[in-house]
Amino acid sequence: MAKSPPPFAPFEWKIAWRYLRARRAEGGVSVMTWISLIGITLAVFALIATLAVRSGFRSEFVGTILGANAHVTVYAAGELDAQGRLDRTITDFDGMAERIAQVPGVERAAPLVKGQVLITNADRSSGVQVFGIRPDDLSDLPGVADSEQAYGDLSRFSDGIAIGSGVARAIGATVGDRVKLTSPNGVKTAFGTSPRVNAYEVVYVFSAGRYDIDRTRVYMPFTEAQEFFNRDGVADEVEVMVERPEELTPILIPILEAAGERSQLWTWQDASGGFLRALEVEDNVMFIILSILVLIAAMNIVSGLIMLVKNKSSDIGILRTIGLSEGSVLRVFFICGAFTGIIGTVMGVILGCLFAIYIDPIFSFVNFIMGGGVWDPSIRGIYALPAELHLSDVLKAVGLSLGLSFLVTYFPARRAARLNPVEALRYE
Repeated sequence: MAKSPPPFAPFEWKIAWRYLRARRAEGGVSVMTWISLIGITLAVFALIATLAVRSGFRSEFVGTILGANAHVTVYAAGELDAQGRLDRTITDFDGMAERIAQVPGVERAAPLVKGQVLITNADRSSGVQVFGIRPDDLSDLPGVADSEQAYGDLSRFSDGIAIGSGVARAIGATVGDRVKLTSPNGVKTAFGTSPRVNAYEVVYVFSAGRYDIDRTRVYMPFTEAQEFFNRDGVADEVEVMVERPEELTPILIPILEAAGERSQLWTWQDASGGFLRALEVEDNVMFIILSILVLIAAMNIVSGLIMLVKNKSSDIGILRTIGLSEGSVLRVFFICGAFTGIIGTVMGVILGCLFAIYIDPIFSFVNFIMGGGVWDPSIRGIYALPAELHLSDVLKAVGLSLGLSFLVTYFPARRAARLNPVEALRYE
């Protein structure tokens, strides 16, 4: 008894390859094959590029937040003073910071003084937020101390102030200039409170990577900020930096216990949680939309394969007559469709990965062609279009494309396998 050939035997591959490269005059569908191939390539490319930009945007957004902001901020619940106003300052700020710093998982804790002021250089002014911070604590902020676009001398911070690059552009200031800070809550006199105006030398200009931070933030030495904002002997809050900022939940209770009674916490996730949730929803919607795009591209395989089956119906009848089983015929046409899906997926992956790797020169070229101004940091918050390639995103795109290609290929291949040889050869 003759032994049946194994699945995907060499002769099945040879027949499928002959059908794929057949000219139209020979009943081939090379044009439809090319259309399917290009469609899947572009769909996979769009999916990988979108996933890479999505990952890069979220990483850049979170990185710039964590690089220049506290991971956890500790406030005082507040008490009413003699005038009936709510006082939320912290008197034992050094003790609180020391206790919090001893919590496992906390990198450092530092007291801050904060206030809104008007910064002026010559005839140009802008509203900014001042952060009073100690020099050693400022040096531990990677978004400020490790900024690639920064200039000046951070070691001279005790002699002046550090301003964001956006603030520097807004008022036309640079390192070495003396700028004026005006606070409405200044010196208290018998006739009320008069504004306080002090001049400071700009010793450092930083870029934290976020437009809203660079445009509004000024750092001042802690003791100077206490005097300027009438915070003698107190701090407004304690900023806490932790080892794993994206896993805050286990460490929040120990921090709150170390901070003491009447303390409150505010995390970076509380401040930006709404935006991060919006990003997550947008990511899911975009993935669904692009998955539909991949499905539409894969459906072109069905069109081409149906035409191939129709044109090769007599060949199918002959093959079945000489002994090919239904399974062999199914595999022949399945190879025809799946081969297109595989090649298109590989080409799409290559294009998508190249786009993510070389996004900076590509974006610069597009910006040059469009005459500049394509990316507005004041609207999008960051200065460039980021892309971050992850293996999981690539595998997700490959799995989706190949899965849909194999799925839609099966049905016309099954139809070819069930074609009656007698009906196929009736008019031959």
